[in-house]
Amino acid sequence: MDSARSTVVVGGGISGVACARALADRDVPVRLVDRGRRLGGRMGGRTLHGRPVDLGASYLTAGEGSPFAPVVEDWVRRGLARPWTDTFAVAGPGGIERTTSGPVRYGTPSGLRSLVVDLATGLDVELGRAVTAVTPGPLVDGVAVAAVVLAMPDPQAARLLTSDDVPDAGWQPSLAVALGWPDRRWPADLHGVFVHDSPVLEWVADDGDRRGDAAPVLVAHTTPAFAAEHLADPDTAVPAVTAAVRALLGIDADPGWAHAHRWSYAKPAAPREAPFALDAGIGRCGDGWCAPSKVESAWRSGDALGRSLAGAASA
Repeated sequence: MDSARSTVVVGGGISGVACARALADRDVPVRLVDRGRRLGGRMGGRTLHGRPVDLGASYLTAGEGSPFAPVVEDWVRRGLARPWTDTFAVAGPGGIERTTSGPVRYGTPSGLRSLVVDLATGLDVELGRAVTAVTPGPLVDGVAVAAVVLAMPDPQAARLLTSDDVPDAGWQPSLAVALGWPDRRWPADLHGVFVHDSPVLEWVADDGDRRGDAAPVLVAHTTPAFAAEHLADPDTAVPAVTAAVRALLGIDADPGWAHAHRWSYAKPAAPREAPFALDAGIGRCGDGWCAPSKVESAWRSGDALGRSLAGAASA
């Protein structure tokens, strides 16, 4: 591919892949690069004890009339995604208080990362490629390109740009701690729990329930403040998270195994209403745009930027 004629998308999460998909579907030369070994970004997970476990985003939604809705419907039709639940519990210091209902949340039999991989089918993807600098031109590591997209949190984008005026929406850390038991020890109808006023927990998901295989695995997501205390060594957080989950759900035994994962930039504190940024051939997209922050927002941001770049290329 002629680099001077192609757009380079940096970041293999769902926003980057959606942007590259929008460009490729409109016959605009595009190359997707990511420093990791696998696509997925914060929709990534790990295979733990023989099964995929979602450690980043917990689920996805699709608003009525959203351009993302047909994409989700196609994943459901092909068995890549499944309707999970519209009801979660809400808990405070005294335990479970009530339930709350909202839009249908979708889970995935093979993990949310599988949806990003599916969306990237047929794209020109280079993994294990660490971009070090993006400069006006635009240039990617000194090589001229038609345009470049930074599909990543603001702090990571700022490291690649020579400009000092990259706005920062303020990104919060989180730890995801997966906990596995020999058998299920919490109520069957407890799909997930939003937790308030806890120094440790913010959200707990039943991974076997959302995956559909009934595995006795929970994934706990911590508060930003607690995560910040343990970012240097996430494993040190496991005892406190385990104790908090057991107390919350009345579980009578420690898990048989645990795995902690660090997300230094888990979510934006103040996502922007604007869908993306684009200036002089350098674009930025992701869940820091198209507020509120969620999987659908990240996809819509990347798709909108890709369509904008494709329109400019054909003008």
